Amino acid sequence: MKKLTDKIVLVTGGSRGIGAAIVKMLAAEGAKVVFTYANSPEKASAVVAEVEAAGGLAVALKASSTIPAEVTGAVAKTIADFGHIDILINNAGIYIGKAFEEHTLEDYNEIMAVNVQAVFVAASAAVKGMPEGGRIITIGSNMGDNAVGPETTLYTMSKSALQGFTRGLARDLGARKITVNLIQPGPINTDMNPADAPLADFLRTRMALPDYGTVEDIASFVSFIASEEARYITGSFLTIDGGLNA
Repeated sequence: MKKLTDKIVLVTGGSRGIGAAIVKMLAAEGAKVVFTYANSPEKASAVVAEVEAAGGLAVALKASSTIPAEVTGAVAKTIADFGHIDILINNAGIYIGKAFEEHTLEDYNEIMAVNVQAVFVAASAAVKGMPEGGRIITIGSNMGDNAVGPETTLYTMSKSALQGFTRGLARDLGARKITVNLIQPGPINTDMNPADAPLADFLRTRMALPDYGTVEDIASFVSFIASEEARYITGSFLTIDGGLNA
């Protein structure tokens, strides 16, 4: 039996990488999945087509995570079309890597807008239309616990902020049996962090399992946390990084 039959899911940043894998896997588990994209209409359409070809349902909405009104608009559109949201997946994220002294206030504002503010905005809007037993799952980073190298200060700060958000929101929503969890991927083979990147071999020397993970590794875990099987897990940081942080 499919774990998420007829569940209504909203995924931010679902047109590529980890987000696209999450959309496909949750749809395969029976969910009706809405996802946002910012700049890749062709990739978004390809995800929708792949889901539909497999007999599932996916809807793509153009919405930038840097613009709060577009984030709340995606939430409102999902609720208007489907009645509610059972599962919110905050996946959209960006990385701006450069020497600390080269960062600008614009860099700070952009990375915090996407990695932190948009998570708050989406969750605030979604919980108004989320029934008892809902799920809020945010995709963070193992770097929320461990800055693995230089040129990561703003990114690490933003991902650490998600830990405090997860703890507090789990307390706030526990009475409604809504769980709130943070999944912290490590080296996952995506276009943002390819397995053949210049830093990749160094990272492998520091991992207990010396290889990059796949987007499906993350998506399958999201599927579990979204399911009824994970009803007693909340306020947790769940790291999937091949033992990089071990």
